[in-house]
Amino acid sequence: MTLRVTFLGTSGAVPTVERAPSAIHVNCEGEELLFDCGEGTQRQMMRYGTGFGLSHVFLTHLHGDHILGLPGLVQSLDFNDREEALAIHGPPGSKRTIRQLVHAGGHDPNFPIRIDEVRPGNVALAREEYQVRTFETDHRTTSMGFVLAEADRKGRFDREKAEEELNIPPGPAYGKLHGGEPVELDDGTVVRPEEVVGPPRPGRTVVYTGDTRPVEATVEAAADADLLVHDATFAGDDADRARQTAHSTAVEAAEIARRAGAKRLALTHISSRYAARAGLLESEAKEVFAESGFDGQVFVPDDGDEVEVPFPDADG
Repeated sequence: MTLRVTFLGTSGAVPTVERAPSAIHVNCEGEELLFDCGEGTQRQMMRYGTGFGLSHVFLTHLHGDHILGLPGLVQSLDFNDREEALAIHGPPGSKRTIRQLVHAGGHDPNFPIRIDEVRPGNVALAREEYQVRTFETDHRTTSMGFVLAEADRKGRFDREKAEEELNIPPGPAYGKLHGGEPVELDDGTVVRPEEVVGPPRPGRTVVYTGDTRPVEATVEAAADADLLVHDATFAGDDADRARQTAHSTAVEAAEIARRAGAKRLALTHISSRYAARAGLLESEAKEVFAESGFDGQVFVPDDGDEVEVPFPDADG
């Protein structure tokens, strides 16, 4: 049951030799999703082997370091004879700009592209297995973050109890019970699903803020999240600059993660001023966790890093 996050671009507005502009690839049960598409995203996808089977692109806002990779990506998909439709989701008021990017240079893609404006607090993508929802963020333009939340899974089936205590023979009855249907045994006994099936087990949650100041909406969106990817453009000594540019510091990101109870925090959108010392941001965030006794994990991903997100109950 795959839920894999690949960090394609982790820099701030200015790329560095090591870090490209913002882009995150997510493989969710084999469906490929892209969150933001900074300059050079298609090359990062080649470099790190994510593949190009994207079905949906989600844009947090329209600043260049989050969208300028879109024209090249669309044209390359077209040159490779793509036929499948691609959906691009952006914040309110973004459709015109996204359309211009899709058709940059007069290019007219030969595959269907749907552009969808989504307001914060709505569902951008609904699947039986998961949803991608939006939440409000605070940047210098219309912006929003995204929550990928899996549906609850069925509870565990207690095979030992079914066989040894209730004398239910292995076979179709097990499937019916696990599917929520009662079954009647040969002796007339009716066994209800709750007798052999445990409570529903939570799915996994990944939250991506894009560029933002620390906001209460993120705390709510990231409650008990398995992975929170949060803007951490600056270190603590640049807190004033963070406020001026509507970004967050690593300390602020850590406070949000702590309050939300997020299990892992990925610090991203790293300013080029920390090109050689991104470890400072990680250290500051870890100090917040340590001082509060919070046992969450924190890291600064490099471009190309992959994170496999496990189920909350670990053993799946």
